[in-house]
Amino acid sequence: MTHEEIIERINGFLVEEFEVDAEKIVPDANLRETLELDSLDYVDLVVIMESNFGFKVVAEDFINIHTFQDFYDYVNRKVEEKKTAVPES
Repeated sequence: MTHEEIIERINGFLVEEFEVDAEKIVPDANLRETLELDSLDYVDLVVIMESNFGFKVVAEDFINIHTFQDFYDYVNRKVEEKKTAVPES
């Protein structure tokens, strides 16, 4: 999955699940403010991410995610880590 495909998938589920206008989703926009996230929304976001990308999300990971670009980079990094991980024996 390319970085562009990751962004497309993220934007698709954000529009669908959080009912945000696609034009508001720009790399430098504030994720929390744009999506109007509360604590329950973060739980929903984590569940959606885990089911869409197949990696476990740790709450501490969100500390440094402020913009959509931060979010894209985080998901991309986790997807890459998953691809290069050595399977457990």
